[in-house]
Amino acid sequence: MPDILHRISIDAPPKRVHDLIATTDGIARWWTGRPLTGDHAPGSSFSVYFGDAGQPAAVMRVLTDTPDQVAWQVTDGPGDWTGTRITFTLRPGPRGGTTLLFAHAGWQQPGEFMSGCSTNWGAYLTSLKAGAERGAFAPYPAGEISRWD
Repeated sequence: MPDILHRISIDAPPKRVHDLIATTDGIARWWTGRPLTGDHAPGSSFSVYFGDAGQPAAVMRVLTDTPDQVAWQVTDGPGDWTGTRITFTLRPGPRGGTTLLFAHAGWQQPGEFMSGCSTNWGAYLTSLKAGAERGAFAPYPAGEISRWD
């Protein structure tokens, strides 16, 4: 199965990065630009929303939330997302920073939709980096590069 993989160097401590990927408020700041519903505790689920849509764009079940790794299973979402796994692995980086290893794994097959998602993930991870480093978040719609409407 193909995977989306990214490696990001972030000049911010791992705890700051973790707080942005392991809380619904943090995720809204760098990714969705809108409040999420649900809980981010392991075994719980949360929903993400984009734009003015009343229905969630995706629902994630939290698999892991440790200082070194956050992992979600997509239980509902667009097309090929359902059943995939999104993982953020944090490693201490040089000079007190963080190395983030990102994976959106378990896609059934590569294709145009997966390519667009990879592009957008890169942009949203750049938003996470800029926000963690200097508070300059660029969530949806600013971070969206590949549009599907």
